[in-house]
Amino acid sequence: MSDKSSKKSTVLLTPSVFAVEDTYHIMVRIEYPSLVFAKIGDEEYFDESNGIMCSQSLVHRVVVPMEELDRAGEYTLCVRPIIERLPYFTKTEPIKEYKYNFFPVPDGKIRAYHISDAHNLIDGPVTAAKTFGEFDFLILNGDVINHSGDPSKFENIYIICAELTGGEKPVVFSRGNHDMRGDFAEKFAEYTPNSNGKTYYTFRLGRIWGVVLDCGEDKPDDHAEYGYTVACHQFRKRQTAFLKSVIEEKAKEYEADGIDTKLVICHNPFTRIIKPPFNIEKEIYSEWARLLREHIKPDLMICGHFHDTAVWEAGGEFDDLGQPCNIVVGSDINMDTGHFTGCGYIFSKDKTEVIFTDSEGKSSDPIKVK
Repeated sequence: MSDKSSKKSTVLLTPSVFAVEDTYHIMVRIEYPSLVFAKIGDEEYFDESNGIMCSQSLVHRVVVPMEELDRAGEYTLCVRPIIERLPYFTKTEPIKEYKYNFFPVPDGKIRAYHISDAHNLIDGPVTAAKTFGEFDFLILNGDVINHSGDPSKFENIYIICAELTGGEKPVVFSRGNHDMRGDFAEKFAEYTPNSNGKTYYTFRLGRIWGVVLDCGEDKPDDHAEYGYTVACHQFRKRQTAFLKSVIEEKAKEYEADGIDTKLVICHNPFTRIIKPPFNIEKEIYSEWARLLREHIKPDLMICGHFHDTAVWEAGGEFDDLGQPCNIVVGSDINMDTGHFTGCGYIFSKDKTEVIFTDSEGKSSDPIKVK
């Protein structure tokens, strides 16, 4: 065993288990180059690229079938540290195994907690979530970090997941506009859950079905702040086509057996149009709203971005483009004091309630939103 590896732990944080389509992405921060795979029952699933085990990234991703992990209720993360990777006779250390329980979303009452716009804060969002109490899955809805200026920024995402889920509960993840800024923004999908590189996708957790949408930046692509580094207009057009494909596959998606709650997860509540330069993409966002409203018919849209905690009713004051449903804006932050407010959800089969909780241990009364 080399001195380098013997003096360091291998797994820095417990894994995060992200829900993407009909799979879980088990993602884990490793301290130094290693080969990683997961065991579920007798089956092994590898972090590999076209048959080559990955070792260069310190954030590893193992994609496993959702059905298999839900059924097993446990998984074993296997890490083989590399001493020296060579063209021939690579030198490795013995496998280290880390076993975790896993709790799939239950069939009855489901509790979830939403964190958005943490902007690198950790203690406040974690305390606010713990104020809500036990929950069945976590929603991280964009701008968890302040920017993507270097890979270390991504670690805060995994710290929050580790603190709140311990690798034992699912997480739904979406990207925010601040996540698109900095040297490593183009690598964001490599460090976070995605569907074949795309930051928009559907998911299912028990009787809940959802679609994650990504508005990208919040100003025109040619705005001076971006310095020609974004191309979000075409990116949004691709999501229009994506929504249409979801509708075509509705029998396998939101109309599948057992689904009774449909969610939209999106950092930016795109149906509200505000003053320039933020008044962008009215045509595209109106089409998204129409497709959702007329076809998918979601029960609730969960957002952040505005640093507020509020319920926007369809047809209400902030409905500029035809909301497909009620919107909950579920995060508020004071960067000077570190005060943070997030949002807990209680999904029953006949209603949904939200409770806003903060980093001082305070909770609002339940608000019925469905």
